[in-house]
Amino acid sequence: MPISKVMSIEHSDAISTAVSIIRENGTIVFPTDTIYGVAADAFSPGGIGRLYQLKERPFDKALPVLIGELQQLDRLLLNKDDRLKRITSAFWPGPLTVIALKGPDVPPELSPYPTIGVRMPDLLFTLSLLKLTGPLATTSANLSGGPNPATVREVLDQLDGRVDLILDGGATPGPAASTVIDISGPELKILREGPISLDQITARLHKDA
Repeated sequence: MPISKVMSIEHSDAISTAVSIIRENGTIVFPTDTIYGVAADAFSPGGIGRLYQLKERPFDKALPVLIGELQQLDRLLLNKDDRLKRITSAFWPGPLTVIALKGPDVPPELSPYPTIGVRMPDLLFTLSLLKLTGPLATTSANLSGGPNPATVREVLDQLDGRVDLILDGGATPGPAASTVIDISGPELKILREGPISLDQITARLHKDA
């Protein structure tokens, strides 16, 4: 029998239960548009610390953040210039992670660097969840270096008993790397190639200019 609580995303109390756990500095697992992610409140040093510990993740490796709506960027980022607004309006929700300067409210436990990575996943349940929890520090629901989980069974094989709640959404599409773009400086930089190219991003910026 699993030690971690497992609940279907179809359960009427799924989101409210997850929100309560996040507000108590707990950790949850949920499906995304790629694989299952494990998460804690992005503004909770205690929750973030638990996330690192349960994954056995090096503390010098920053955690990305998932959001459910653009307003949640207000506390996360130092500034939101026109480039960010145009890029996110064109490519979010979707496979694009944006690296930008973090705001003063972001705890150092989330990222030891002056920047953080933020993405809006393209999955209705996850967006609904994130709109109520607020921004979540989220990474793959596995032990550090372990296989990326596309099913709850694969999550349980690695994290059973380590997390407070696992939300079961069935099989996910599987690992898929998002494009990572750094907009923290004057020039855009692609840090990881993915489904969205630099040409697509710059074309959109020029179109909206």
